[in-house]
Amino acid sequence: MTDDRGPVFDGIRIGRPATGALVDAGYRTVADLPSDLEQLLSLHGVGPKAVLLLRQARVD
Repeated sequence: MTDDRGPVFDGIRIGRPATGALVDAGYRTVADLPSDLEQLLSLHGVGPKAVLLLRQARVD
């Protein structure tokens, strides 16, 4: 993944603010994310919908 701040993070359309927050925090792929995705809610720009979409992507 590039450092693009578009609405898609590692193939998941979570929105531009959430993507930017994850990239700024050093995450580049879903595999990089913490096991407890709820921790991401502390990042400005990441909301419950983004966490839900990321959780669903992990299951798929």
